[in-house]
Amino acid sequence: MNCRMPAIMPAIVLATTLAWLAPAVADDVPNDVPATPSAEAIVDLLEDFLANVDEAATHDRFWAEDLVYTSSDGTRRGKAEIMAGFDEPAADEPGPEVTYSGRDIRIREYGNTATVAFRLVANVAARGDAPARELAYFNTGTFVQRDGQWQVVAWQATRIPGSD
Repeated sequence: MNCRMPAIMPAIVLATTLAWLAPAVADDVPNDVPATPSAEAIVDLLEDFLANVDEAATHDRFWAEDLVYTSSDGTRRGKAEIMAGFDEPAADEPGPEVTYSGRDIRIREYGNTATVAFRLVANVAARGDAPARELAYFNTGTFVQRDGQWQVVAWQATRIPGSD
């Protein structure tokens, strides 16, 4: 991941942004995803987002224009603020490589709306004297399907107690 990480990533690991794993939460909890085309599309969208979180186009596709994003530190942002983070100059020195994954994904569908709750895991690579680490967050999002596309209109990230 490059250092041009948008402001939302602090909420996912920054924001989102994150790295994890609370010992009180088992890793073997199965996903609870309905076997429907909509749920499949949402899981695909989420997995693509987590794999490409450092790309502006990925954020533009994932977040709706009317997004309300509440980070794990309580900061609220909209899509415009997230996208503006990609216009900020890159830091002189890149940060550590971070990869993200979703675990224990739960989806509930309500017509053209769906909620997604999952554990976000951020794996932060070792760098210099800093050891590798995992951070963990509970994330809950509300997706709305408009013009055949699912996008997030609301997002909440909460740091899991006991994670780094």
